[in-house]
Amino acid sequence: MMTTQPRAVFLPHANLQYSQLPPQKREWVVRNCYARLFALVEEEGVPIGFEASGKTVDLIAQLAPDVMQQLRALVQRGQLEPVASPYIHLMTANIPPEAVVHSLRRSLDTWEKHTGVRPQVGWNPECGWGAHVLDAYKEAGLRALVMDADSFLLSFPEIREATGLRYDVQGHSNKTKLFRIEEYIRTRPQFLRFLTAPTAAPNGLALLFRSDCMANLLLWYLMGATEGQRGKPVEMAEIEQMFAVWKERVQQTGSFLLPYAEDAEYIGSSAYFYVKQFNEARFFTPAPQSVSRFREILRAAQKAGYLLSTPSQVLHEAGPLEENPYVTHIEDGVAWHGGTAKAWANTRQSRILDPVCRSIWEGIRVLEGPCAQNEQAASALETARDAVESAWVSDARWPPEPTSPGRFNVREALDDLYHANDALAQAMEAAGIQEERTFYSPQLMGSQIAFIDKELMALPYFEECGKVAET
Repeated sequence: MMTTQPRAVFLPHANLQYSQLPPQKREWVVRNCYARLFALVEEEGVPIGFEASGKTVDLIAQLAPDVMQQLRALVQRGQLEPVASPYIHLMTANIPPEAVVHSLRRSLDTWEKHTGVRPQVGWNPECGWGAHVLDAYKEAGLRALVMDADSFLLSFPEIREATGLRYDVQGHSNKTKLFRIEEYIRTRPQFLRFLTAPTAAPNGLALLFRSDCMANLLLWYLMGATEGQRGKPVEMAEIEQMFAVWKERVQQTGSFLLPYAEDAEYIGSSAYFYVKQFNEARFFTPAPQSVSRFREILRAAQKAGYLLSTPSQVLHEAGPLEENPYVTHIEDGVAWHGGTAKAWANTRQSRILDPVCRSIWEGIRVLEGPCAQNEQAASALETARDAVESAWVSDARWPPEPTSPGRFNVREALDDLYHANDALAQAMEAAGIQEERTFYSPQLMGSQIAFIDKELMALPYFEECGKVAET
């Protein structure tokens, strides 16, 4: 039984490549969401984790240097721990493992460049699961990974049978039904311990689990909305009760709780809430009450007896970790919220974009040998690798019908493909093999990209069909 004070880790995560977040509104999100979160953390004097893709970190520095100074200061003081995901917001389960490693290393370099600290803890976008995920994060140099407890727990047959939850590659999520998992495990310490104590993957990567059974309640409180199944919004009394119940569980089975690992954009805006919950074309509207409510949540956790902490503080206190052999039982192709990574692969945009991304990626691999001895060619090849990685961004492929990604999200991915193809042509020319098109044909691939460009741009897009709320 734990004798020290239970810890609570809050981990908002940021992504400026968000579906339906237009480029011209990215600075608004940086200032209205991230800056207000950083100010809140500084005012409260509490430690916190903050995850962002490398691209998001670069965009913060580019669009709002003063906000980057806020972030850097918090990181340098040790009050905010940087948590890294790939440079591009990727569905890691759906792309080649070596692309995941490349993107992770690029992200770690970016964090270190802007904050002076290289992250040790990783986040897997959408918690998409594939056999290569754990090894990719370990190979990239990370020490720990934040995991999705719900998909992990549903890998136990008895929990799946008790909850009646099933995966469907067309399904968006089972988010509002995941409370059934908590109902089943609440008296079963053999399962509760995975949410309250760090464990270690077979490859040595430390694992910290988050769950919608806590995060979803906090999200609905932030938004001040109802689930359509209750007469009034979540009240603070429910939050306090949740912290009290889980404190008893932590004291019995572990040392910490990760109650909020959700989008940072929900602190200051409605983000994607109305799309995800109601299929309503209403994106990133101001939600100033969510900032004060996040402050209330932090204070409620402290009042309940939790010591607010960073992920690394939890790991330091834990000491040697028990190995968790069950992570290899997680079903290939699942994701968080009771959804699946394969749902991302099955949208119309994904089924059109992904084969072209794969073809260009294979072209890069074929050309690595012939271009290796030429510095200019090797540099152009790296440019192509970065560009096709960017074209794999998950939010150009999500959400599924009847909703859709934003037209501009898809446009950015297409532009990345053109850029990657042009860079491969430059690499071949620099290496003097531009006529050896058996390796790769930029001309033919250019026509392929133009073909899918026409097809994708002819599709209807959600933001153009629904009524978008004024912002």
